[in-house]
Amino acid sequence: MAKKKYSLTVFGCQMNERDAETLKGFLEELGYEETAETENADLVIINTCAVRQKAEDKVFAQIGRLGKLKKARPEMMIAICGCMVQQEVVARKLIKKHPFVDLVFGTHNIAAFPALLQRATESSEPLLDLWDEAGDVVEGLPVSRKDGVRAWVNITYGCNNFCAYCIVPYVRGRERSRHPAEIMDEISNLARQGYQEVTLLGQNVNSYGKDLIEQIDFSDLLQRVDRESGINRVRFMTSHPRDWNEKLARVIADGINICEHVHLPIQSGSNRILTLMNRGYSREHYQEQVQVLRRYVPNCAISTDLIVGFPGETEADFLVTLEVVEQVSFDAAFTFLYSQRSGTPAAKMPAQINSEVKKERFQRLLEIQNKHSLRHNQQLIGKTVEVLVEGRSKTNPDVLSGRTRGGKTVNFVGEGVFAGDLLQVEISEAKTWSLLGRINVENRNANDKAVQGD
Repeated sequence: MAKKKYSLTVFGCQMNERDAETLKGFLEELGYEETAETENADLVIINTCAVRQKAEDKVFAQIGRLGKLKKARPEMMIAICGCMVQQEVVARKLIKKHPFVDLVFGTHNIAAFPALLQRATESSEPLLDLWDEAGDVVEGLPVSRKDGVRAWVNITYGCNNFCAYCIVPYVRGRERSRHPAEIMDEISNLARQGYQEVTLLGQNVNSYGKDLIEQIDFSDLLQRVDRESGINRVRFMTSHPRDWNEKLARVIADGINICEHVHLPIQSGSNRILTLMNRGYSREHYQEQVQVLRRYVPNCAISTDLIVGFPGETEADFLVTLEVVEQVSFDAAFTFLYSQRSGTPAAKMPAQINSEVKKERFQRLLEIQNKHSLRHNQQLIGKTVEVLVEGRSKTNPDVLSGRTRGGKTVNFVGEGVFAGDLLQVEISEAKTWSLLGRINVENRNANDKAVQGD
């Protein structure tokens, strides 16, 4: 008997990607197999994002297209989950607009997915199941990871920060930390399975452990993973500047397997805008933390997030942001146009910025940041760096692609090279967003740090 097939589409952040791995784990236990052909799937799942309006619009458009498939194949099951539908008003709007959807569930009850799917299969009406509270962390859920080289490992769920523009605390719940023993067991098992790299994942990893009885903070956990898990590369994201401290910088500096890359979102350079955003730190505090990090880890690659056009942002506020970008000199920046999200304080703020002003500022910011990204990459020309091979390049199958410890993409040509190999690669050319290199054949599998922070 042929296995049932499922198709799963993920919108949004790494948290959603990690949730999708759990859903896939459940489905494989239930005897399903994944297919890339949605029209042939017995079950179609869309894991949604609520951070920006654009993602929500894409979800509704995709569900609308699924309606035609459902009409042709009424036996097809359609399930919508994730952050967008954790908002009950959005979930009810979805069912009203698309009554052919079979199951809608949120972020808090993924552990109940098999039972929900069974109930939806037996029901003649759409099943809506949302939990108001997240509850305790549930361990031991199945997971299906396809990469085999890199893995996401949750250390916290939820968020306590309530930034004015962000819907995450409302759809992910309050912050809950996993117990360190559970985290260590998961990472050690990944190392035994041959995984080379893990990324410790949380909305704010720096506040890990505050809700645990055991006296442990994120620095302690990071040091334990580095020294005891057996994994070759350790990353983490995302950090919040308010909870960054000197102890964490020392742990990174003393680490053996901790990658010299920190993603530290600043969002704006203006103290007035940071206050409106409820970020809980000043521009001066942020820059002091960067100085501390660079004192301990001089070649650390630092990336950030920046929001352009937050309500009330004046030209003077924006110019301060440009000034900070010039002063800090980020290796990379993820830049976003502010998007109103219903349910957040910022959505109701006066002085919303019109789209043309936001777009014009966005371009000016990109020009400055691209200059810094290219400069940082050019500094690596002629140096030999450690590269973890991820596979073939997505744009050129004749070229291999991997990442440095500093998180930079390196493309190169080589024979007898496989995903998961750690190679020494000499950088020959730098572009704004990637590097070109050639394998150092004398030491192609060395695990030593060739260039810290490369």
